[in-house]
Amino acid sequence: MKTILYIGNKLAKHGINQTSIETLGEFLEREGFRLFYASEKKNKVLRMLDMIFKTFYYSKKADYVLIDTYSTYNFWYALIISQLCRILNLKYIPKLHGGDLPKRLQNNPKMCQLIFANSYLNIAPSSYLLDAFREKGFTKTIYVPNTIELIKYEFKKREIIEPKLLWVRSFSMIYNPEMAIHVLNQLKKEYPNAELCMVGPDHNGNLNKMQQLAKKLNLNVKFTGRLSKEEWVELSKEYDIFINTTHFDNTPVSVIEAMALGLPVVSTNVGGIPYLLENNKTALLVNDDDVFQMVVCIKKLIIEKELKDSIVKNALELVQDFDSEKVKLDWFKILK
Repeated sequence: MKTILYIGNKLAKHGINQTSIETLGEFLEREGFRLFYASEKKNKVLRMLDMIFKTFYYSKKADYVLIDTYSTYNFWYALIISQLCRILNLKYIPKLHGGDLPKRLQNNPKMCQLIFANSYLNIAPSSYLLDAFREKGFTKTIYVPNTIELIKYEFKKREIIEPKLLWVRSFSMIYNPEMAIHVLNQLKKEYPNAELCMVGPDHNGNLNKMQQLAKKLNLNVKFTGRLSKEEWVELSKEYDIFINTTHFDNTPVSVIEAMALGLPVVSTNVGGIPYLLENNKTALLVNDDDVFQMVVCIKKLIIEKELKDSIVKNALELVQDFDSEKVKLDWFKILK
């Protein structure tokens, strides 16, 4: 039985959306791996210290150290822990996240070299990041997609759809929640009964800002706060179109989940999205922050039933590649 120390932000108990450390970690445990984690500390400094301590503490037990690696401040966690692993002669595997990581490769080449050139492997969950890393010479980067347990997502066939919009993300400004509200505002001019439900936890007070914006525009937006996976999957049955408004992205699991649930997707065409979705085939794509075009696409889905049905069918075929039963074989090869 292999032992893994998983480094990342394990913060679901603090009301933050689950991240890979929780979903992939639980999956690996079910498959027979022994997992230790760092960290659940909400304070960033304490979290870093906990990560360092546990890397030392489990250095004689862990076969691998798996490190969730992002482009923002979490990048520095990855830098420090990876170099500590080198000192302790531990095999570490950065699991790449975030659509803005290619910019980090460009802006911090020496630090990226320290992390990614000395790793056991780098795991890219999208062809977008795989290409970006290999172009920079990190040839030990391999593709392993994000996973969902398809059996937990009940496909709903929507014969006739209405402008009932679902948005699922944390209220970080990189996910551009404001765009979703402006989309609803424009739709209301033609569809007075248009609806928007926004699911996700607050981030830096932005949830309150979005609530105030909706109030200012006299829009009845449903804000649920953070929901469990089971809760928002059940809620999705009440809605007909999934919108993804992000400024930066990689391979968002919420979009994959939406496709599995039978929701046609309209998304901004940023970061790794065009590597995941094909315009007019598996989704409808618009430019970053293009409210007008997103409204046009939503209306197109409502009016053109054949297009909507084709997109939903193709999307459902696409998500089969993300089923955990299939992807687990890739992890077995890596962690053999």
